[in-house]
Amino acid sequence: MLKTGSQHIKTLKDGRQVYLNGSVVDDVTTHPGFRNMVATVGELYDYQSRAENVDLMTFEIPAAHGGGNGDRANRIWQLPGSYEELVERRRALENWTGLHAGFLGRAPDHVASCIAGMYMGLEVFEAHDPARAKALHDYYRYARDNELYLTYVIINPQADRSKAAHEQADAFLTAGVVDEDAEGLTIRGAKMLATGGVMANEVFVTCIQPLQPGDAKYALSFSIPMNAKGLKILSRKSYEEHAVSTYDNPLASRYDENDAVLYFDDVKVPWDRVFINQDVEMCQKQFHATPAHVYQNYQAQIRLMVKLRFLTGIGRRIADTNGVTNFPQVKETLGQLAAENAMVDSMVHAMEVKGRQHGDFFVPDRHTLYAAQVLTQQLYGKILNTLRDLAGGGMIMLPSSAADYANPELAGIIGKTQQSPAASSEERVKFFKLAWDAVGSEFASRHAQYEMFYAGASFVTKNHSFRTFDWDSSSAMVDRMLDSYSLDDELAALKAAAE
Repeated sequence: MLKTGSQHIKTLKDGRQVYLNGSVVDDVTTHPGFRNMVATVGELYDYQSRAENVDLMTFEIPAAHGGGNGDRANRIWQLPGSYEELVERRRALENWTGLHAGFLGRAPDHVASCIAGMYMGLEVFEAHDPARAKALHDYYRYARDNELYLTYVIINPQADRSKAAHEQADAFLTAGVVDEDAEGLTIRGAKMLATGGVMANEVFVTCIQPLQPGDAKYALSFSIPMNAKGLKILSRKSYEEHAVSTYDNPLASRYDENDAVLYFDDVKVPWDRVFINQDVEMCQKQFHATPAHVYQNYQAQIRLMVKLRFLTGIGRRIADTNGVTNFPQVKETLGQLAAENAMVDSMVHAMEVKGRQHGDFFVPDRHTLYAAQVLTQQLYGKILNTLRDLAGGGMIMLPSSAADYANPELAGIIGKTQQSPAASSEERVKFFKLAWDAVGSEFASRHAQYEMFYAGASFVTKNHSFRTFDWDSSSAMVDRMLDSYSLDDELAALKAAAE
């Protein structure tokens, strides 16, 4: 039985402590700050469970990984053994992402990709600690078989960035081990940013930032339910809560996945959920000595590929709506947009074509992935500015809300002033409301910030690109060229010419 939307929504009625506007939210599935987004996640699960989508969205679990009885799971948990299986998985993720046009950066497929990538590198955990490796092994299968929606918190509160975690004024500003016993670890402190956490089932907690000597008690990797005793979920402002009309805010009203700070108020984590216990070096290895970091960010690039297709479509519709598509300078702008979209699309496919075997598994090419991250961090803001240039004032000079149409006099004026050669007045307003929500609203501004930093600061992604590039090959070409001539040869030639 594949999980349906109603089944997922029911799992969120679990007493989790979500704080918004100074109060605890009684039920995230009905609260006006979250209910539409919860319903959107439900639609994802309904999509995968429809008979016509089962082959696309799910795979039969191999016996080697706990299957063998015809059981199926969502392809977000798939462990491709070949290029062909990797492509099959990408097509599923691509279709799922199309349902939200790429605006859910932490939809269920993201952290599932991370845990699956860690599982692919299980030998790294076994070399470190067989008991922790078993915990990861069992958790991957548990999360897969129960179709858990996972979020993660993998960075520490900013605080004083010039100091290590253990040097902060509060020793438990960052979540760390306050006690350890036969049952497990007790965790106190905060972690960021639980994007999608309000509507997720569980949270994976670790640290992707390099930790320093003395930071061992923060060097953890574990997973717990979002309703764990003592776990407090501090939501940012809900854009959905303020986007009361889908017509006026078609994206913010339905796709605000939310972000939250998690505070661990002496939360107990049982040993069977602990993957790393106080080991600084292993915290980095879990990402970079396994396929985890590549696999999770490959998913992110699939999502961004789909999102840029959507934004490119917005650009063309702006030009069509304003009747300027055939202007030479506009065709040039749209051609540039199309080329940038194709670049990202091509790089996703190149990650697959250049992929390699990691034991039994086939994983995307690391350097192509990191190169794509470097370029797309620069590209997203540029594309938004291109859409602004195309639209001019069209995204601003719009009716205040759908309620204006209820006033016959105003509706008549809107009909006269919101004209388009390609659309009716109502269609023009509807489209530009969508365009503004994608480009200029508070919701859109959050996405601009997100796309700049979800993969890390730009120097981080550039360093990933630096360390994974084949410098030996390019340097060898330079050496071969230099070796093909010499000063001695040149002087000999000059001497021979002089004689």
